[in-house]
Amino acid sequence: MHHSRLSNIVIDCEVDDLASAAEFWSRALGKPIVTTDQDGDGRYAELATAADEPQILLQKVDHPSRVHLDIETDDIEAEVRRLEALGARRVTFRERWWVMEAPTGHRFCVVRRQREAFGPHLNEWPDVD
Repeated sequence: MHHSRLSNIVIDCEVDDLASAAEFWSRALGKPIVTTDQDGDGRYAELATAADEPQILLQKVDHPSRVHLDIETDDIEAEVRRLEALGARRVTFRERWWVMEAPTGHRFCVVRRQREAFGPHLNEWPDVD
């Protein structure tokens, strides 16, 4: 068995100044800015959310701006296989997560656990062989 849940709403921003993008989305969504440089590389900003809400991240990208979802899991490979069985396909492995594509053409990521506790909105899945 493995576990997963909706983890992050990621706002991909094709911008030079991620701090300005974070300021806009902070005001638009009514969520304070936690940081405009989450990992120290200028690629991620984070807005404050409650422990039982998905995190809201802004990601500096070199492709057109869009929004994508992250699914967090305690077993990335098992979750990827489960999603492939539903019709998704692997696109690319990036550092420590998989970029996937749904049958609808939407891109999303399967990532490791993002928070200490999974919280109340957790799915439990039998492993797919």
